[in-house]
Amino acid sequence: MKMIGPGLLFAGAAIGVSHLVQSTKAGAIYGFALTWAVVLSLLSKYPFFEFATRYTAAKGETVLAGYKRMGKWVLPLYLIFTLGTMFTIQAAVTAVTAGLSIYIFGLNTGVVVTSILVLGFCLFILSIGKYSVLDHLIKAVIIILTISTLIAVVFAIGKHEGDIDFTQVLPTQGTGLVFLIALMGWMPAPVDLSVWSSVWAEAKQKNTKEDFNLKTALIDFNVGYWTTLVIAMFFLILGSLVMYGSGEVFSSKAGKFAEQLINMYTSTLGDWSFPLISIAALTTMFSTTLTCMDALPRVMGRATVLTLGDFSEEKDNRAYWIWMMILLLGTMVIISLFMDSIVQLVQVATILSFLTTPFYAVLNYLLVKGKHMPEPARPGFGMLIFSWLSFIFLFGFSVVFIVSLF
Repeated sequence: MKMIGPGLLFAGAAIGVSHLVQSTKAGAIYGFALTWAVVLSLLSKYPFFEFATRYTAAKGETVLAGYKRMGKWVLPLYLIFTLGTMFTIQAAVTAVTAGLSIYIFGLNTGVVVTSILVLGFCLFILSIGKYSVLDHLIKAVIIILTISTLIAVVFAIGKHEGDIDFTQVLPTQGTGLVFLIALMGWMPAPVDLSVWSSVWAEAKQKNTKEDFNLKTALIDFNVGYWTTLVIAMFFLILGSLVMYGSGEVFSSKAGKFAEQLINMYTSTLGDWSFPLISIAALTTMFSTTLTCMDALPRVMGRATVLTLGDFSEEKDNRAYWIWMMILLLGTMVIISLFMDSIVQLVQVATILSFLTTPFYAVLNYLLVKGKHMPEPARPGFGMLIFSWLSFIFLFGFSVVFIVSLF
């Protein structure tokens, strides 16, 4: 447990909108028919997440430092891409967390005020301990989340009557295709989170007395990564068994959406399940909000420092807090403008993330194949073949989606 850290931080960041919202919606709308999309999305993104952790463990530096070695144009382009998505990502996860908090605790505050409170609480946690506090807190959150969701799944299976249809479908038109791309965009997470994992892995190396080597780092990564698949399937099962065929249409307002989500579970499982579902939902979204709020200014600060000159701890820390303030301001602007359209906000964020996937996939592949990567730490031929097939799959779906828009 001492060695595990960055992998669970990744899980905490990933298990959020993609799981609670998108996986549940997939089950509610399609039953088990999109199981293939959840599984293939996780499998196809695996190599590019693994490459980032592999590079950091082998080189002792983040992939951002590696990107800088690849050319002067890479980090500025990374900053532009991240700047284009960071506020939408943070706003989406924060608004969902605020909506859940309003309903669960019976708050009279609106989404904007509650979002400010959520962000303020996260800021307090990060300011008192940064990585070390985050490392310890997220382990408890993931354990609570996994146990509470598993119990809910067991009861849902026990109460379900009738046959279960496992026929798989491929939506190819209209809203079905848009939802499929949105589901895959953040399942388990956008590939730019590989940069977050890399930064956390570097922080783990600096904050642990044990040897956080390549073997340990990959074990840690795999624990976190495959946990996201287990939890995704939990929420897909819950959505399928509890909501499928109900005819309920999700509201675009954060507070109403949270109420619908929890009430659908409690109406089927019983009122006794309200605390269980509430804990599962709130820990899911709070962990995502917290980890995103740490990671986004962390990677933007590091990328800015590396772009402008040589790295130093002082410059990195200063840039972290500057970007933290920028992130908080931009997030509140987005939430204020789109507080009544949370579902649409989530959809935009997830689609943007999916369309930038090929860029990060190529960068991470080139890093582990490049001359600066130690030979013994390079991925084997089988993993490279796997990454080529994965890229074709992800790039192909991006092309299909873009073409369908026209």
